[in-house]
Formats: sequence, C-alpha cells, structure tokens
Amino acid sequence: MIETRLLRQFVAVAETLHFNRAAERLHMAQPPLSQAIRRLEGEIGATLFERTNRSVALTPAGAAFLETARGILASLEDGVAHTRRVAQGMDGHLTLTFINITPYASLLRALRDFREAHPAVAFTLQEATTHEQVRALEGGTADVGFLRTPGATAPALQFETLLREPIHVALPAGHPLAAHDVVDLAALKDEPFVASPRPLGQGFHDQLILLCQTAGFVPRVVQEARQLQTLVALVAAGFGVALLPASLAHPGRDDIVFRPLEADAPTSLLHLDLLMAWNPGRVSPVRDRLLAAMRAVK
Repeated sequence: MIETRLLRQFVAVAETLHFNRAAERLHMAQPPLSQAIRRLEGEIGATLFERTNRSVALTPAGAAFLETARGILASLEDGVAHTRRVAQGMDGHLTLTFINITPYASLLRALRDFREAHPAVAFTLQEATTHEQVRALEGGTADVGFLRTPGATAPALQFETLLREPIHVALPAGHPLAAHDVVDLAALKDEPFVASPRPLGQGFHDQLILLCQTAGFVPRVVQEARQLQTLVALVAAGFGVALLPASLAHPGRDDIVFRPLEADAPTSLLHLDLLMAWNPGRVSPVRDRLLAAMRAVK
C-alpha cells in the first residue's frame, strides 16, 4: 500500500523538479525526501525521475503516475470535505414522509428555506398515512415524518407538535345546518358520516369517535376513504358529513361548507395536531438540522 504522504512528496518533487525546493515546500530535510522517492519507485517498480547533478526530470512512467497521484489526492480531499459536511449536517440525504401538508403554508415555507440553505442535501419525499409513517420511522426507511397522533404506542419514536388547528364539520352546501355560523356537535347525531379507516390513522379516528361520544352519540360511518381530500369530495357529493381539520376548507368552493363546532368537550378533542416524528436512536446530523429548522414553524 502506498501512503498518501509518499504521494504528496512525489507530487511536490514532480511539480518543482528540484529536491531541495520540494523539501522546503514540504517542511522536511532533503535526504529523507530522496529516500522516500526511492522507496516509492521501489514499491511501484518503475523509475519516476531521471536525475543528474544539474537537473531532475520526470520519466514517462513518472508523468503517468503524476496524473494518478493528483487524482487520488484530489479524490481524498473531496472525500474528507464531504465527510466533514455530513458530520456537520450540511450534506447527506433525507427521506421525509408526510400526510397531506399542502394546506400548511408555514411548514412548506420552512422546508423551502431549509432546502435553499442546504443545497447539498438530497431529499426523497413519500406521501403516507400516519400508520405507514410510524412503521417507516421505526424500520429506518424514513428520517422525519409529518403526521397525526398515531394512537398506538411507538416507544422508539419521538414526537413534537408543529401545528394545532380546530376541527370543523364539513357539510354539503345544501345541508340545513350549512346556514348556521356554528354547528352544535350534538345536532349531527343522526347524520351519516364519511371518515378515514381506523387502521390508517388510529389516533385521528379514535379522537373523532371520542369527540362525538362527548356529545352523546357514536357517528354512523357510511363510507370510508383513505385520503382526507377524498372525504371532502364525498361530502360535496352528498354521501354524508365529516369532521375534518379546518385547513381543508376551500373558500372558493360552492358545493361544500366548513363550520366551527360547538361542543362541551376538552380543547384537546376539539383541535387536531400536526406532529413531527423521528427515531432518536438513529444518528443523523442532517436530520437534526432539519428538526431545528422545522421548530421555527411554531
């Protein structure tokens, strides 16, 4: 194995074509430098320099090896610099999983600012349900997730609330309760509901059930859909009503209305949290930089 020290010594002599000047450049004495070059030639099995009392010149083999040595040293320097950037969280790769985050302008702005400040960081983005995200974070195939309260325990993960928003009722535009500015939750007792399946978001699903129970009823779910945007479409089509985050409201639509709820229930039930989750057991400086940046969303 040829040491990088020998490569640097060879390059110094090849570039100066003078052993004394090369030794000064390397801050070493000339005799040890001459010995090092002879040892290098012995390891390679080729003469790299033609030496006379008056001059030093590269042989064809030396000229070829100079290109190789420079390439190796440059690659090593690039590798060291890259390693340092990774250790500092300035370089690397992040896999992010998320529910629909398009309504959250502050979160999207924070992600954009992070990407602009860290152009060397590559991203893989995967839309997924809360349940799928928990599994990905636990299995190490995701670095950071943006999700709802999972409901089931996930002791290996750490969660932090990014945003909190009220739960509204979504009604077809022609529904009698759509004329109200605020809807009493108990007034929805006999309504058909559309909702997301519990296995895909146990925490969100159970919160809505518990919220309705505080008003004295269990919602009658007539249709399920994987995506909340699909639930919005189902409400607009008249399949039923839905309890949804207020951020899904679209003021420009005339086929659906969102109304605040009036209910004798804890604030924690009447609001929905958007969480940031990660696995603290996995070391990732670049992930930690992203987490710090996302905390500014608050």
